[in-house]
Amino acid sequence: VQLQASGGGLVQAGGSLRLSCAASERTFGSYHMSWFRQAPGKEREFVGRISRTTGTTYYTDLVKGRFTISRDNKNNIVYLQMNSLKPEDTAVYYCAAAPIVTTRLSEYSYWGQGTQVTVSS
Repeated sequence: VQLQASGGGLVQAGGSLRLSCAASERTFGSYHMSWFRQAPGKEREFVGRISRTTGTTYYTDLVKGRFTISRDNKNNIVYLQMNSLKPEDTAVYYCAAAPIVTTRLSEYSYWGQGTQVTVSS
């Protein structure tokens, strides 16, 4: 499965962005999809996850209530809606696919190339 992330950009604090991650194959529906992010000089961290069939979501406390993940299994796309953005949300955002429910990077089978999100104060 190839993943293509898009939608990043520069936004002011308090603003919103929606990231998209398009998958190349119809087996997209077989994977739990997650978003991670990596800020300069920091390790890649888990942002949130959406399950493959039920659409159940889970978020890190850092983004809970501000970010929303959704998926369109018909069109093989997962979204990350980011509201009330803060400067500390600045990072490269990655989508990833895993066959199991996990937050461990090593257990993700496929990764998108990343899209830069920059939040100015």
